[in-house]
This record gives sequence, structure tokens and C-alpha cells, in this order.
Amino acid sequence: MKYIRFFVVTFAAAIISSGCNSQSTQQFDHVMKLDLTKYSDKKPEKKLNLLFIHHSCGAALMAEPGEKKGEYCLYSAHPNGGGLRSLLEQNNYAVHEATYGSKIGQDTDICHWNAKFRDDMNIILQTDLQDRLYSDDSVNNIVLFKSCYPANEIISEGKEPGDPDSCEKTLANYKAAYNHLLGYFKNRPDTLFVVLTAPPLAEPVLFTKGKIMNTIKTVLGRPDTVEKIGKRARLFNNWLNDVENGWLKDYELKNVVVFDYYDVLSGHGKSNWSVYPTQGGRDSHPSSEGNQSAAAEFIRFINQAVRFAGVDDF
Repeated sequence: MKYIRFFVVTFAAAIISSGCNSQSTQQFDHVMKLDLTKYSDKKPEKKLNLLFIHHSCGAALMAEPGEKKGEYCLYSAHPNGGGLRSLLEQNNYAVHEATYGSKIGQDTDICHWNAKFRDDMNIILQTDLQDRLYSDDSVNNIVLFKSCYPANEIISEGKEPGDPDSCEKTLANYKAAYNHLLGYFKNRPDTLFVVLTAPPLAEPVLFTKGKIMNTIKTVLGRPDTVEKIGKRARLFNNWLNDVENGWLKDYELKNVVVFDYYDVLSGHGKSNWSVYPTQGGRDSHPSSEGNQSAAAEFIRFINQAVRFAGVDDF
């Protein structure tokens, strides 16, 4: 037993001395995000139908802070609540949701988006709540969609051009998936599509589950180290947001925007990891403080994005 203890402590010391503390050593490249500052952040003139496709983190973001109330992933209140649903309703949006248990909401990993928007776009635009569709000719003017925090555990750069339907978490596959979406979105110029980047992972802590193995891999120079996973997450989310050199650089329409939920919850560059984790830092689900901060930023963002895209004129 003493030899095992010596082995673990030795490796732990090695990783600490190697400078794997992301918050103290990270440097982030400049990202040219979409500038919406010239557009009003006041609520839209007319009521707009908004669909949010999400799982647990999205459910908490939407809910009011408080004791948990409601069905799984359709909460009216949650201890991690951000209050976004009520903010949206106050700003003239009719809020609709799809999550676990529905055709549209069941699968939200990045590898699922290509098939979902390719095959089910008409259903997405007509979804009221879960599998219930509008009973009249109403459509969703705005579609929000996000993957959950496991998406940020990117294991490698992968091989270009990538596979949009592969669930292997590589940068190449992720980029291929999002690049394919632009063709579907281009065919729906009267709908505003809003990507919420996946929330960041909680930074692994020494001696918690899985950390010892990651420590060993870091010291041995394996490609799936803790530090590299954090850097890949930042790199991918920067690519999604960068309108000059990233995902939207060649997209000519104004009906696709990105809200950087990842960046808000990682402290706008303070870390590659969540600065609002729960369960004492062990759980990647964002705290109420983080979600309330994101909700406040999002409501300004969506009001400006509506005017940028001309949704009021659709």
C-alpha cells in the first residue's frame, strides 16, 4: 500500500510542477465575435415564437432559482435556476421547449445535430412543447439549441474533413457537424438559429474520480490529458464564435448567431473550465449564480440578434 501511495503522490507532484494549472497559465487567442452593439437591446415590437432544444443545463438556465419544481428538464424552479424563461417572456417571446423524451429533444450531442436539422427541420419549426406541434399555422421564429458539457471533453484534433455524424469527440468531427448545418439554415432565411455553446466542464481535482488516471496520462504525455482537453474546448468554442476566421466567416446571411455560454461560465477567459461549478467544484452543472449571469447576458444578446437578423420583419 505504501508503494501505491508513493506512486500517486509522485505523479500528483509532477503534474503540479509541470504547470498544468489552467487558470494561472492559460493564454487565449483573440476572437472576432459578432458585434451587435449598434442594435437596440429593447424587447421586440411583436411577440416571437422561440423554441429551445436542451437537456439538464438548459432546463436549469430556464428555471427560476429555488426548490426544484416540474418534470425532469422542464423545471419551473431549480436550485441552479437562472430565470431565463421569465426574462424571455417579459421581453415578448413565447417560449417553447423540447428536451428528453421527445423526438426533437431526446438527442443533443454535437453528432446528432446534422441528422436532426436535415431530417426534422419542419417538425422543429412547428414544435410547441415536446412532441406537441402547433394546432394552427404558427412557426418558430427563433430556434435555440445547445449540447451539454460532456461535449467539451474533446479527445483529439481528429482527421480532416471530419464526419458530421460521428460521435467520436474530435475537433474535426465537431467542425464538420456545424459546417453541415449552415446548408440547412441557409434554406430557412426567415428563421433565426441561435447556437448556445456547451457549458464548460468543471476542472478535475486531484484524487477525485478519474483524476489519478488523468494525472498519469499527463505525465506520460498522452494526447488526452486534462490540460489539452481544456485547451481544445476553448479552441473549438473560439472557432464557433469567430466571424472573421471561424465557423461563420463565409456565411452570407444574418440568420445564424452564437451565444457563448461556455465563455460566460468560464469567466470570459479566466479559465478553460467552469468558474461556476456545483457540488463543491466536482459537478459541471452550472450554479444559479452562473446561470443568472448567463441569462442576463443572453436577454440583451437575443434582443440585439433579433434586430441584426431582421426577425421583426419576417
